[in-house]
Amino acid sequence: MSVTWTIFWLIFAVVAGGLVVLFLNDYRKSIIKLMLAFSGGFLLSVAFTHFIPELYATGGQYVGVFILAGFLVQLILEFFSGGIEHGHIHVHKGQSVPIALLISLSVHSFIEGIPLGSAELMHHDHHHDGQSLLLGIVFHQFPVAIALMTLLLRSGINKMKAWSYLGLFAIMTPAGLLFGHFNVIPSEVMNFSLIMAVVVGMLLHISTTIIFETSENHKFNLIKLSAIVVGVAMAIGLN
Repeated sequence: MSVTWTIFWLIFAVVAGGLVVLFLNDYRKSIIKLMLAFSGGFLLSVAFTHFIPELYATGGQYVGVFILAGFLVQLILEFFSGGIEHGHIHVHKGQSVPIALLISLSVHSFIEGIPLGSAELMHHDHHHDGQSLLLGIVFHQFPVAIALMTLLLRSGINKMKAWSYLGLFAIMTPAGLLFGHFNVIPSEVMNFSLIMAVVVGMLLHISTTIIFETSENHKFNLIKLSAIVVGVAMAIGLN
């Protein structure tokens, strides 16, 4: 897929999430939960069936260290974001949006966009890895955008300002993609395989947290399980 279309889908996922809050607000919670469960299953599956085997085959002896680093980086980022990556909304009505939340969410999005722009993932031999990463990000960004837009509007800011913040969030992953695509830092200095390992560690943290979070009732646990299984099946089907 071309850079232009990749950027389009990345931005579209976030904009679609914002529109859900404006037009389908009554279904917002259900959509967030189901999409998060689906994306959690998808991300965990592609991590184990696509990314990790490829990284260990080509990334050298420090791949495991960088995967672990990514896991810890995401843990730190979520300390500041309040877990909005899992659909958590902790801002009460009228309370201002924490700047640390927006920064941590932006940093996360920028980092995971960098491998999307690497020549290696855009190469034909790694097309499935690039496609899997793009789908995983899109599937996850959609419910996160719903949660973020809900949080922004709940804080009491007007819709124009809320869309401005959401727009900033929307362009962070494409910004990371362009950063990697144009080799802002030369590949001799920046190892894309190791950056991908960091991203995989971050995705592992997000997906496992989503999957193992408890739900309100047994009925939804079954629905959540079904969504996870569908996500896993779709990821395996990409092989």
